[in-house]
Amino acid sequence: MSNNLSAPSGPGRPKDLAKREAILDAAKRLFLSKGYASTSMDAVAAEAGVSKLTVYSHFNDKETLFSAAVMAKCEEQLPNLFFELPEGIPVQSVLLNIGRGFHQLINSDESVNLHRLIMALGSQDPKLSQIFFEAGPQRMLHGMERLLIKIDQIGALTIDKPLNAAEHFFCLLKGAGNFRLLYGCGEPPTGDAAEAHVQEVVGLFMRAYRPQTV
Repeated sequence: MSNNLSAPSGPGRPKDLAKREAILDAAKRLFLSKGYASTSMDAVAAEAGVSKLTVYSHFNDKETLFSAAVMAKCEEQLPNLFFELPEGIPVQSVLLNIGRGFHQLINSDESVNLHRLIMALGSQDPKLSQIFFEAGPQRMLHGMERLLIKIDQIGALTIDKPLNAAEHFFCLLKGAGNFRLLYGCGEPPTGDAAEAHVQEVVGLFMRAYRPQTV
């Protein structure tokens, strides 16, 4: 997908922004390959090619860096603009764009490995699980909730419990396929199969919340 709101490359990009991106990229690689406990701020600095002081100037501590790395990964596939309702754009098209981005995100190698890491560490460090949930899933749920409130207000769909509806939407997109992928007994759907799944989910969602006619 080309809806990635990354910073422009080239000489016009601010130096601090480029360093921040390098730190986040390094953090994502190290957290996934070495785990949270074994990833130090020193290691992130070395991986990013910056000083430890530079890392701390952008992120106060490892928890903040982990949260930012999770958020950055989510925003690669689901920028905040995805949860807007542009005038003249059909609601179904907006939901399809969100569905495609979310489906690609949750089935990516990085996402699968991160979920496995959190599941392994959650019982040992519940605070880490909470950081992950707030930076990733909760952010998307709240973005979707706000969008569904707008959709209800314009009368395109009737949604009296937008947060519940947001949860239904994302759970349908995950489906059994994502569970199989997390368990290591399936392959991520791609191409026509992935598109068919997203189309089916959006169709079900639209029918479930279609305004009742008198």
